Amino acid sequence: MTAVLLLSCPDQRGVVAATAEFIAAHDGNIVHAEQHVDPGADGSGAVFFQRVEFELEGFGLDRDEIVDAFAPIAQRLGMHVDLRFSDVPTPTAIMASKQPHCLYDLLTRWRSGELPMDLRVIVSNHPDHAAFAAHMGVPYLHLPVTPDTKAEQEVALLAALDEHGVELVVMARYMQILGDRFVAARPIINIHHSFLPAFVGANPYRQAYDRGVKLIGATAHYATADLDEGPIIEQDTVHVTHRDDVQRLTARGRDLETIVLARAVRAHLEHRVLVHGRKTVVFS
Repeated sequence: MTAVLLLSCPDQRGVVAATAEFIAAHDGNIVHAEQHVDPGADGSGAVFFQRVEFELEGFGLDRDEIVDAFAPIAQRLGMHVDLRFSDVPTPTAIMASKQPHCLYDLLTRWRSGELPMDLRVIVSNHPDHAAFAAHMGVPYLHLPVTPDTKAEQEVALLAALDEHGVELVVMARYMQILGDRFVAARPIINIHHSFLPAFVGANPYRQAYDRGVKLIGATAHYATADLDEGPIIEQDTVHVTHRDDVQRLTARGRDLETIVLARAVRAHLEHRVLVHGRKTVVFS
């Protein structure tokens, strides 16, 4: 079992030493440490980021004592601190519409132990995946929505997530625009094709085929009020040719979406992501 400290503060001398000395002073053993400095090109000043993972066995503080004990260091350095534990999986909900590929991929990875999440519920505006959710042993909530019932559906959705104690929402091709209140409630990871802002709307792969694109991709990001412009967590691309018809482009795009979304979700669940303004720092 390990603890993970995710740290950010103005860049300054002694930050790495202070954290290492704190852990050593309490008989801790660091098993992984990685840091990054953002130069602050906008004139706001350089920002330091660090992820430190250390063993809990033999550590001289109880879990609920660590943050308070570290507080004097954090205050002195102007540091934001997030503490997580490897044996406490994140309570998660997956949301999906009709397309099954991302949902089924995440469920399979979760059941095989690849994704360390506490999957509490699957939510959909369609009933299509209820049988598969039952097969996987996950509660399935069908909340249909129309333009006239969108506000009421979102209230019910927020209530359901609260009831299940959800801390992370994964939009596995959930094809509804979420309101600002929903987006602000908890972290949300979304997936979409990487053509944006080109090829907006329905049938993006048909639009891409008609334009003769030579590269397709997928982007996973945190959802914000700016729709598909939230901080990017993971991306990937694949080259295509004139021999790839719309069906083939779509299939290859879906393959990328499953892979990219799984990588992004895993990074979040393993506490390897720090958000910095409109972008992220993703540690290895």
